[in-house]
Amino acid sequence: MTDAVRTPAGTYTDAPLTYWDNRHRERDDLASGGHIGLDRPGNEIFYAIRLGQLLTLIGDLSSPAAPLFVLDAGCGKGHFARSLARCGHHVDAFDASEEAVRHARTTGGGPRYRVAALDEWRSPWLYDVVMCVDVLFHVLDDAAWAASLRNLASLVRITGRLIVTDENTDEPVPRGDYILHRPVAAYRAELEPLGLSHTLFRPYGFRENRVGFHVFTRTR
Repeated sequence: MTDAVRTPAGTYTDAPLTYWDNRHRERDDLASGGHIGLDRPGNEIFYAIRLGQLLTLIGDLSSPAAPLFVLDAGCGKGHFARSLARCGHHVDAFDASEEAVRHARTTGGGPRYRVAALDEWRSPWLYDVVMCVDVLFHVLDDAAWAASLRNLASLVRITGRLIVTDENTDEPVPRGDYILHRPVAAYRAELEPLGLSHTLFRPYGFRENRVGFHVFTRTR
């Protein structure tokens, strides 16, 4: 993550990592990584809907003899990582915000948390599932976004899945000064040469939100 990124409007937003550290410090466990325009009950519903969708994509049960290895990239305070660990999956989770990871580590056992940027995470093993929920469309710089996406793809084993969230759009859609939704063609252009095919888009189905889960499966 860089210290300054160019927004679609051509202005600069300084120190995005400082913004996220402050947001995780000042807001509760749901609003800090959820929808800042929702109240607590609204965010409870928003998290529950996304978790339900994730469980249909990943599975809600895991064999103790052969658990799935899952990576939560940009985990925030660890809400999804903890939920998947409770289902029996082995979960690694990381976030660039030290404040978010500090909080996640205080919530109990299960996932293994680390501080890292999306393009920096390295692992001695590959994962059955790599997921990145509501993070990539906050990476405004195209080069940083592409490097992050390629790094996440490199962590997916053969027949494994990369699950990322964005709108299902045919062209870039900026929203405000810190969101840039990219077309699925941009994801395909980065991922298909690496052996990952786009196999599914599943929208959240939450109010007016147009974001959903893009599933890419490694075929080679």
